[in-house]
Amino acid sequence: MRPMLRRREFIGSAVLFGITATLPNTRAASPVPRRKLGRTGETISGVGIGGAHLGGLASDAEAVSLVRRAIDEGIDFLDNCWDYHGGKSEERMGQALRDGYRERAFLMTKIDGRDARTATRQIEESLRRLGTDRLDLLQLHEVIHDDDPERAFAPKGAIEAMQEAQRQGKARWLGFTGHKSPALHLRMLDAAQKHGFRFDAVQLPLNVLDAHYDSFERLVLPRLVAEDIGVLGMKSMGNGLILASKAASASECLRYAMSLPTSVVITGIDSPAVLDQALEVARAYTPLTDAEREALLGRTARFAERGAWEKYKTSRTFDSTSRHPEWLGPG
Repeated sequence: MRPMLRRREFIGSAVLFGITATLPNTRAASPVPRRKLGRTGETISGVGIGGAHLGGLASDAEAVSLVRRAIDEGIDFLDNCWDYHGGKSEERMGQALRDGYRERAFLMTKIDGRDARTATRQIEESLRRLGTDRLDLLQLHEVIHDDDPERAFAPKGAIEAMQEAQRQGKARWLGFTGHKSPALHLRMLDAAQKHGFRFDAVQLPLNVLDAHYDSFERLVLPRLVAEDIGVLGMKSMGNGLILASKAASASECLRYAMSLPTSVVITGIDSPAVLDQALEVARAYTPLTDAEREALLGRTARFAERGAWEKYKTSRTFDSTSRHPEWLGPG
């Protein structure tokens, strides 16, 4: 088992990832911290806006306003996926990126297709919906199935399609995401190494409960840091379940995830108030001290037993490609 990053290791990792912190209360509108995306040379906002919520908002105008205000305020990392709300999330983000906003954003989306033909079709659909000819980061979504590494790297598999998109200038960097199993993340990284391929970024759950149970932080994060792969933290609040459990507050959840060597912490923002909350935490950010970290983990340990509040690990509630296997393509 790989150990959790300790404070000394974190400080070294912070230098590697280019993590910067803004001291609290220095001025009314402190900047959002910016961080390096692994070895890519890209610098992105330390907090990113999740695309899943955009499709569920009441109107296109509300979604467009939220994304544009986030960019105006310094959050330039935008997350999305081909399957979010039947494409509505991408369409709304595409509308927001008009009028010069595309050039100010780091745009990421994800695809589900495991074979090259399905993956290529989804890439083209995503580009059309987003109104762009290029993605800054393209990722394979929901690596949660036991055969995903083999399918993705098979001849005429998804990785071939993603590499072709990169060759054509439609995707600058490549990665994968998953929320189910640290062991599966490691197998995906091993498969890449076996095939002479290196991911530029990996997206994984990082939060105060994950630290205790079947932990991505303990098992996967050290390898990503060692290989200089961009770390995209997600589910900092466990899709709201951590808040429902009352194990920690929203600000504690965000600050905990930002205190890890993440390139960005992607958070669901579905209202101006939630955006304000994310901006406040980001602008006042300082890393947790050893004492603060120990106190927070001590307080949250009992909520983490058997993954009771991490349903994305222990149930199929969040497994969209299990409910829709046709999104994966034939095979």
